[in-house]
Amino acid sequence: MELRLSGRTALITGAGGGIGRAVAQALTAEGVRVALLDRDAEALRATAALCAGSLPLVADVTHEDAVADAVAHAVAELGALHTVICCAGISGPVGSGIEATSLAEWQAVFAVNVTSAFLVLRAALPALRDAPAASVVLVASDSAVVASPGMAPYCASKAALVQFGRALSVDLAGDDVRVTTVSPSVVDTPMSRGDLGDAAFAAPEFPVQTAEEVAAHVVYLASPRARAINGSGILSDFGYSARSGFPA
Repeated sequence: MELRLSGRTALITGAGGGIGRAVAQALTAEGVRVALLDRDAEALRATAALCAGSLPLVADVTHEDAVADAVAHAVAELGALHTVICCAGISGPVGSGIEATSLAEWQAVFAVNVTSAFLVLRAALPALRDAPAASVVLVASDSAVVASPGMAPYCASKAALVQFGRALSVDLAGDDVRVTTVSPSVVDTPMSRGDLGDAAFAAPEFPVQTAEEVAAHVVYLASPRARAINGSGILSDFGYSARSGFPA
């Protein structure tokens, strides 16, 4: 399918690895020029080396001024901004109840998973409004609709991100800017391996998807081909959330 992306531009957060890197590569392959945001300069250079013509920008997406400067630089260099894809995310405490979770840990998860999207999109909105058929894709998680023990901050933040996207789609309904989400279950990324351990991926007892599979969903939603999809998105969880736990 021709996605009609060639010649367009995109800004990707969390581009230093995992899903963000896979999205950057997939968009570049479709002829999109990408600006890459990440706070890890070394990881960002590695992604940029894989994406011809990309613009690497080192920035902490939780810092308001750094985000504003990075977005302004991206728009100035790219000349236009058709798409923003927010992939930056952290797990935070895993396996801990809230009584063992500090306020700083809770706030850190929301800062990266939710507030960064607010900061980036607030800065990018003027450019998105100026671009034809603009799009926003937020990478959330199936944890927005189901919960695992000991991950309350992560689950709450991803649910907040999905609802932020839904609300933003309503606000931008008259501006030709679509907002969608992709909510995958377990993805084989360094972050997931850090949470679950490499052994969990050797012979997993649960279905695992690749970052490239998630990137394919993101690229489609970012494209003009998905023009009727707005305020919703893709839940890629192998059907697990559809299953009843009732023993019948």
